[in-house]
Amino acid sequence: MDGKGLVASRLTAIRAQLPAGVNLVAVSKFHPVGALLEAYSVGQRVFGESRVQELMVKHDELPKDIEWHFIGSLQTNKVKYIAPFISLIHSVDSLKLMQEIDRQAERNNRKIDVLLEVHIAQEETKHGMHPSALFELLERGEWKSLNHIRIRGLMTMASFVSNEVQIAHEFELAEHLFSDVKKQFFSGDESFNLRSWGMSDDYPIALLHGANIIRVGTAIFGARE
Repeated sequence: MDGKGLVASRLTAIRAQLPAGVNLVAVSKFHPVGALLEAYSVGQRVFGESRVQELMVKHDELPKDIEWHFIGSLQTNKVKYIAPFISLIHSVDSLKLMQEIDRQAERNNRKIDVLLEVHIAQEETKHGMHPSALFELLERGEWKSLNHIRIRGLMTMASFVSNEVQIAHEFELAEHLFSDVKKQFFSGDESFNLRSWGMSDDYPIALLHGANIIRVGTAIFGARE
């Protein structure tokens, strides 16, 4: 386990490198509440979790001014548990999931922000819609009748490789895809402005290709417990 102050110093160092307007999500999955409190003590307020049960426990135990992001694969039957408090769901990959988030948001008298997860990596194990499926979903237009969600942008992951040229190419694809989707479907919507790509190993490259949300875990908290 990290020594006292290591989380805080890592976090402070990363934040010092970030351009204005970039939001850092501290990916806290599998890390204990004490590590999150250390990050909180130096001003971190945005945390990302990928398991509903773990998120619910941490939400109950930690300060209520934390902005929780859900970044993992989300099953429709679990949406109801996080709908009362979640700030942003990064991993929306189907109309069915959008409809369930909308339904649960309405039950909680909320509007929930979401990102559409797109698959641009060469690794097939990554989640998300392929670009053709994304355009097909948006062109069909059923999402326009969902009044309790707000589509804020796109999320993606690059391949987990050491080849920085490949990673840069994939993030560049994501950047162009965001521009195309914005132009075609959200041209008048100023709230469609979030580009969530880049993690501990590749966020410096992501920042060169339009990312304004980065999801960083290991570089802040160390190896998972």
